Amino acid sequence: MPSNMNLIILLLLYAVPLLLWATGFLGSILPGERAPLMVRLSNGAAGLSFISAALAALLYAIVGNALTVTAFSFTLPRNVGALALSVYINAVTVIMLTLVSFVGFVVARYARNYLQGDKYQGRFYTWLNLTLASILTLIISGNMLMFVLAWMATSVCLHRLLMFYPERTGAVLAARKKFITSRIGEVSLLIAVLLIGSTLHSMDFETVFHAMATMTGPLPVTLQWASGLLVLAAALQSAQFPLQGWLIQVMEAPTPVSALLHAGIVNGGAFLIIRTSPIMSQAVAASDVLAIIGLVTIAAAGLVMPTQTSIKVFLAWTTTAQMGFMLLECGLGVYSLAMLHLVAHSLYKAHAFLSSGSGVDIVRAPAVRLAQPVASFWQWAVVLISATLMTLGIGVAFGLDSEHQPALLALGVIVTVAMTQFLLHSFKTGMGAAFIARAATLSVLVITAYFSLHAVFHFMLATSFPTLRMLNSPAQYPLIGLVVLVFFTLLLTQQSLPVLARYAVARRAYVHLHNGLYVDIPFSRWVQHFWPMQAIPSANR
Repeated sequence: MPSNMNLIILLLLYAVPLLLWATGFLGSILPGERAPLMVRLSNGAAGLSFISAALAALLYAIVGNALTVTAFSFTLPRNVGALALSVYINAVTVIMLTLVSFVGFVVARYARNYLQGDKYQGRFYTWLNLTLASILTLIISGNMLMFVLAWMATSVCLHRLLMFYPERTGAVLAARKKFITSRIGEVSLLIAVLLIGSTLHSMDFETVFHAMATMTGPLPVTLQWASGLLVLAAALQSAQFPLQGWLIQVMEAPTPVSALLHAGIVNGGAFLIIRTSPIMSQAVAASDVLAIIGLVTIAAAGLVMPTQTSIKVFLAWTTTAQMGFMLLECGLGVYSLAMLHLVAHSLYKAHAFLSSGSGVDIVRAPAVRLAQPVASFWQWAVVLISATLMTLGIGVAFGLDSEHQPALLALGVIVTVAMTQFLLHSFKTGMGAAFIARAATLSVLVITAYFSLHAVFHFMLATSFPTLRMLNSPAQYPLIGLVVLVFFTLLLTQQSLPVLARYAVARRAYVHLHNGLYVDIPFSRWVQHFWPMQAIPSANR
């Protein structure tokens, strides 16, 4: 039995999705002319859900303990475990619940004005509430099969939001492509859960994690297959290259949907790996594949992004790249850093999409013009050495250990690359030593924030992740070297764009990159052939 304080936390956790489930089902029976009432109820429910989640997180931080509470359980045949209506309370749960409920509240508030006067506004809020409720149910799920059902419900409800403008053929195509990839991911996830249940004879997260902690010897073959299927489900959910096309084309949906999708739902892939980290940390081959998938996506998106002219398409490619970065961190076993990245990306991307309409004003505003398009050799040398020393010095101060944390050291190199990019830009402005000094000071603050926040998240999530790091594999150090090589190559390429533009081969490459290397075209043609586009007139939807 949970203690009194844990009981309060449990009730708050139950309230977070239930408020939105109730509002969503109420919206499905309200007539269309009651849309203003639905808007008020939805914003109120979203606000109360966020308050409940924040209170639960605060109470858990003070006195909470990790535990699973089951309200209902149905035993499945063949000793594979049970389908249970249960809540798993730990640090990851309360952090994710607070994050998603906050983003949902912001999106709901934004949509009130965005869809003002739309006769289908009530319907939009109905599906928005049900989508948020499904995500929040997924987060608190203490049972793997319940997790899968919530995962499916999220996809089904999201499909209705993506089809909010069915008269737009682009929106229909993107929604159908997402529908197909989601079904493949759901089948993969379901099979993975059944394999885990048949091997460990339980589908409760906490029980499975305890079993993994006491497991000795090689990982059973069934769990190796299960980890591979988890990687496939995560990659499909997070729109990894080359199946990222639906995420790029989903810009036809309303902006609040884009914000919710990019700031919350695509994070589901990273959350899946983080939640199942006790299994993934021992699945070396699957983790290596996950890291490679993320790295390939980062490389492709890093080359395509500079060629985009639409702000929303550019943001979509950045989401694909950031999802790849999260999966790379998970593949390298740095789960607490992946969790920090997930939180930061969700907040940033929600703001970026909801304020994307101001992009034109920003472009028109006076800006610093580069005095020199390409940095000189001595500037490269000074900046690279300075960024390396800053990152290394601050990292060591926070306990960076290359012997026991090689993956974290590789990610520190990525921070060095980012700061090099930033400092080179300050040199190229030609605004003098004072401007460069301010840029260097800001770089120190950014690096300090990076390592300090990682330390904070590592402390908060210490009991939520495996105590042992991912088992070493022969591919670990070559993989880390490849990560460093890819990021330095992207740095050199992006800094050399003014020079590369002089060559015909680079200009031809620009065209191909602008079109996303055409990798999505076969899938689009296949969908259009077997599922012909038939836009629905706005008046008939």
